[in-house]
Order: sequence, then C-alpha cells, then structure tokens
Amino acid sequence: MSVAGLIPLLDYASVLVFALTGALVASREQLDIVGFIFFATLTGIGGGTLRDLVLGHAPVFWIGRPELLLLTTIAAVVVFFTAHLLESRYRAILWLDACALAVAVPAGVGVALEAGVSPIVTVLMGVMTGTFGGLMRDVVSNEVPLVLKQGELYVTAAFGGAVTALLLLSLGADRGWALIGCAVVVILLRAGSIRLGWRLRPYKARPPRN
Repeated sequence: MSVAGLIPLLDYASVLVFALTGALVASREQLDIVGFIFFATLTGIGGGTLRDLVLGHAPVFWIGRPELLLLTTIAAVVVFFTAHLLESRYRAILWLDACALAVAVPAGVGVALEAGVSPIVTVLMGVMTGTFGGLMRDVVSNEVPLVLKQGELYVTAAFGGAVTALLLLSLGADRGWALIGCAVVVILLRAGSIRLGWRLRPYKARPPRN
C-alpha cells in the first residue's frame, strides 16, 4: 500500500469533512454564505497548513492542489442549503469532527514519515494536523474549543492514533497499514468519548496540607 498515494486521499477526506463541520458552525452562528465559506475553508485547511509550515514544506499542500479550496466551497454551499434539515447540528458537528480527526491524524503522520523527521515530531505533526483546524474554528466562533472541553478524548485520541502508527511500524507493519491502524484507534477513542463517555480524570484542587 503506497503511502505517497494514500496521503493525498487522506488530505482530501479530512479537508472535506472538516469543512462540513466549519460550515455547520457557521449555520449555528447564522452567518451568510461568505461566512460559511470562510469557516469551511479555515477549518478544512487549517491543520494541514500549520503542519506544512512547521515542516518547511513550500508551497503548503493546498497551493499545489487548489481544487481543495473548491471542495471547501462546495461543502459550505451544500451545508448552507441543507443544515436546517438536521435535528441536532451540534451532534452532527461532533461526529463529523470525529471522522475528520480519524483521517487528518494519519495524514499528518504520513507527511511527517515522508519527511523523515524524528518519532516525537511525527506524533506532534499527527496531533497538529488533526486538531488545529477545529481549534481555529472554535476560537473564531467564540466557542470553548473541543480540544479543551473537560472530559473529551480529543487530543488524547489524536495522540493515541499517532503513537499506534509508530508502534505498528516498529513491529514491521507497512506504512499504509500503520496509517490505517492510526485511523482506527483515533475513531474508536473519539467515538468512545462521545457515545460511551470515556474520559480522563480531570484535575481537582485539594486543600493544602499543613
């Protein structure tokens, strides 16, 4: 399974699904069509753009593939005319965001592997690619970012998936299968958090000891 062929597919999928979440946030804010396109594009390409800038890739991934901007625009227009059909737009955002995370993290890991960076940087690039688009979306819309909400396995899911990919590679797995394993772990952890309430124990202040 060719990583070079898999990474563009992951990029397309993550950009599309993250763009849908951005447009849904715009619908909750009752913005016009330009606002929808802005939120869809910001969310869709945000994480991958930061990843490429940090890795020193020039130009960043969507400059060489401008059709990705068309993809975010189409996603925005579709949501603009159909968002009212959803019973719960927030629930849709949660699940679409989980799916986007599951493809964006392996995309980031794959790009980092191709760049030949260290394992810790590879994990960081996976987490960055998966989380920063949604982080930008939530900050701009003045919402508490999903990555910071108490009990959400979000960054944890991204981190777990990226580490899984490296573990599979260390066991001799093909890079393509390692990225698929990464995606599976991300979606399982994120879905468990949303559906079953899986969470890490939050910090609770205790009175100081005398």
